[in-house]
Amino acid sequence: MSDSPAPSSNSDPGSISAVDQTGGRSRRSTDGSQTLLSESRHWRDVFWLGIFVIHLIGLGFLLSVLGLNRFKKTDRFNISRYTNQKVETKGELTEDYWPIYAVAGGVGALLGWMWLLLLGSPANQMLKISVHILTTYLAVISVLCFWCDQFFWGVAFAIAAALQFLYVISVIDRLSFTMLVLQKAVKMVWSLPEVKRVAYVFMAVMLLWMGIWSFGTAGVVASDVGDGGRWWLLLVLSVSLFWTGAVLCNTVHVIVSGMVFLVLIHDGRDSVSMPHNPLVKSLRYAVTTSLGSICYGSLFTAAIRTLRWEIRGIRSKIGNNECLLCCVDFLFHLVETLVRFFNKYAYVQIAVYGKGFNRSARDAWELFQSTGVEALVAYDCSGAVLLMGTIVGGLITGTCAGAWTYTKWHDRVVMVGSTAMLMGMVLVGLAMVVVESAVTSIYICYAEDPLLIHRWDAEFFNQMSETLHQRLQYRSARAREVLTNNRFDSHTQESLSV
Repeated sequence: MSDSPAPSSNSDPGSISAVDQTGGRSRRSTDGSQTLLSESRHWRDVFWLGIFVIHLIGLGFLLSVLGLNRFKKTDRFNISRYTNQKVETKGELTEDYWPIYAVAGGVGALLGWMWLLLLGSPANQMLKISVHILTTYLAVISVLCFWCDQFFWGVAFAIAAALQFLYVISVIDRLSFTMLVLQKAVKMVWSLPEVKRVAYVFMAVMLLWMGIWSFGTAGVVASDVGDGGRWWLLLVLSVSLFWTGAVLCNTVHVIVSGMVFLVLIHDGRDSVSMPHNPLVKSLRYAVTTSLGSICYGSLFTAAIRTLRWEIRGIRSKIGNNECLLCCVDFLFHLVETLVRFFNKYAYVQIAVYGKGFNRSARDAWELFQSTGVEALVAYDCSGAVLLMGTIVGGLITGTCAGAWTYTKWHDRVVMVGSTAMLMGMVLVGLAMVVVESAVTSIYICYAEDPLLIHRWDAEFFNQMSETLHQRLQYRSARAREVLTNNRFDSHTQESLSV
């Protein structure tokens, strides 16, 4: 970490000289601008692109069969003969449940569009509310599940509420800096109205796919297969929807990252050096040569990120319980190893340099570690806060669908509500990702060339530098404390043996 920034808030020139110790970092960012605008790029991770396309074609066929099987006629294709367990469905059809999913899609899209329309100062307030209201919302849903005799789901939502509460308590001291970063990211996105239009278009594409997906899902819910078989089918369909939604979200991520990088490199979108139609080139790369990398990363990144947030929160509040600390440390180092190869900052490298996913993730993480910015990234909770907003949007969507289902079929509430919740999360996530893209781009630019952030917002640059300086000092103090304790333990053992 010899190259790590050691900022000072006394004056801007002092901060610049303390952070930008090598001229190569500025040259690297200029090279990134040239790479982003280059006409020739190689296709990356084509295997995963092929898997994703085959998955879409195969799933589209399966969804059509499942939906048509009970569309206006029960068991049209006589699928029930292949199942060992049947239940009485009272002649339920696909069209009985399909309108409920249509409403769920409408509610999710409305929440996403409202988020994009209110992007600005109301967006920051909405995020603060999401952080504090999510625990209460999960607890209320847990009570409702118990009331509906859904013991398993009641326990699951109760555990989720407890984990959410513990996580917020563990990171409460980080929220002020997190909200500052999110505020600046919103400011960046607000100055780029074209990226919001991209999010609108991708939400419309997602709604079209959800029309097909919900048609097949409604057929599964209405089928006479046993509850176990239906839940397994719904699990497969939900994983598919999650992957498809993640691919669309991360495609938007790459597009917005490319735009934000160019704005910071050229000192504003109105600069004379700003290239013509940068959005079109960023969009073209995202949906062609880089799409395979996006499909690959979308499979694993979200799950690893969520696990890392939870482990970090628990690890910071364990105290002196050495046994528990040892177990958590093992999980922490395992997840940190995975993060080196699967992290959201890879999408900025993909947008700018056109690399494969694993190489992009590794290069981004090594950049953070070599400059010390990894300490700042680990302290920031912006991704978790945005995820909380996404979950709140999904819960609202699932509640609306579940309430309508309850008026007709009490035993289908959880089945319809949980799948509708996933639909809402995907749609709201497509709106949230524009801000997350700006956050990741800001950190990559700060690590590559801090002058880029200073030119854009000098006050924010000083705040970032001061926080980074504090985090590096904290880590050094922790390392010295651990080293001292180890030496003391070793000395004590030697004395006892003598």
